[in-house]
Amino acid sequence: MPPPPPRPFRFGVQVASAPDGTAWAELGRRVEAFGYSTITMPDHFGDQLAPVPALTALAAVTTTLRLGALVYDNDYKHPLVLAKELATMDVLSDGRAEIGLGAGWMESDYTASGIPYDRPGVRIDRFEEGLAVIKGCLAEGPFSFAGEHYTITDYDGLPLPVQRPRPPILIGGGGPRVLGIAAREADIVGINGTMTAGVVGPDAIATMTLAAVEEKLAVVRAAAGDRRADIELNIRVFFARVTDDRAGTIESVASMISVDPAMIEQSPFALIGDIDQIVDDIQRRRQELGFSYLIVGAENIDEFAPIVDTLAET
Repeated sequence: MPPPPPRPFRFGVQVASAPDGTAWAELGRRVEAFGYSTITMPDHFGDQLAPVPALTALAAVTTTLRLGALVYDNDYKHPLVLAKELATMDVLSDGRAEIGLGAGWMESDYTASGIPYDRPGVRIDRFEEGLAVIKGCLAEGPFSFAGEHYTITDYDGLPLPVQRPRPPILIGGGGPRVLGIAAREADIVGINGTMTAGVVGPDAIATMTLAAVEEKLAVVRAAAGDRRADIELNIRVFFARVTDDRAGTIESVASMISVDPAMIEQSPFALIGDIDQIVDDIQRRRQELGFSYLIVGAENIDEFAPIVDTLAET
């Protein structure tokens, strides 16, 4: 089967916090003014704002910016409750919500909160049921569900979201089972490192090489089948820097995380170089790997603005 035609580029920014409401609103307006499509937040229990109220606040001070999480942890909130909150966000933003979902991975969150840190298979089982619940709650009419982890009885989720049949769902994953679920069920598939260890460490970094990403994409393609053309591929770029000293910066990043510089140079999780080099790398990776939706960190907002201006919607 030939690959689907390339999707237009869009760009997002992952943010977490601001010192006060004024600074938070200014951050959202700045991201929107630079032409980024989406602002996203993590969903953890550390030093960050809670994503649902924080993103809803940004909806009130922007007009085009889409609002999502990268990603909501299924274990932290009952999926019916999350569906209700996301439908509300979609209504209040006039249809700008995106739904990022994951099975949960950060062990320290579970330890701090007392939420059971079940083995990955159980968390993924629960996530798969949670995904079905969210989809059902956002659909029209009464919804019932009977699973091992959730039971829903004649729930009519109102108000309905503005976007129909529902806001787009992004599922982020690094292992084959979650990637398979994403390929079958999501509108957007986020390719991640494999986080089985529960922390960001050498095991996760080892799964962020070009070869590892190609293996993950092969899983997605195989599971998606005829859905391939309907899926937008996303990646969160963790190592991003606009610089005239590409080689030196790559060397520095590689030394910091104890990997070979060639790994950073080739990894789709890295974009390092001057503006022209990064534009070329982004275009090549869309052609070769299919990534059209890229998310960078809050520290990259200004330096990546010319790249967004050049590539967005092309």
